[in-house]
Amino acid sequence: MRTGQRSTIALVVAVLLAALVWWTQGSGDTSADDGARPGTDPSSGLSLVRLADLPPEATDTVALIDAGGPFPEDEDGGTFGNREELLPDRPEGYYTEYTVPTPGSDDRGARRIVAGRDGELYWTEDHYASFERIER
Repeated sequence: MRTGQRSTIALVVAVLLAALVWWTQGSGDTSADDGARPGTDPSSGLSLVRLADLPPEATDTVALIDAGGPFPEDEDGGTFGNREELLPDRPEGYYTEYTVPTPGSDDRGARRIVAGRDGELYWTEDHYASFERIER
């Protein structure tokens, strides 16, 4: 066999080996035990977001919720009616809402945390157009 042929064969083998490694790395079982997609809250179907991945103002708001206040806005702690029907259906008064300050905004802004009576927390950064379940 000539040197040129050996180089070509070696290159083809290396490419095939790299492709095999790449393919086997992506073929593992990624399904969750409860049947939910990874990163999805099974009880609400909403995406999960880690509290640590939210803006620092959201972390501060959660700390205030945990402490029972005091809250910076008069509306904080008021009933969230879930009129958008994006959160799980619960009786009236189950959810309360809290402002998450937006730096540079001269009003309450669009960011909120909605708390359920059982302790679950939801994040919206677009004034209730979408929600994510907060994972602590």
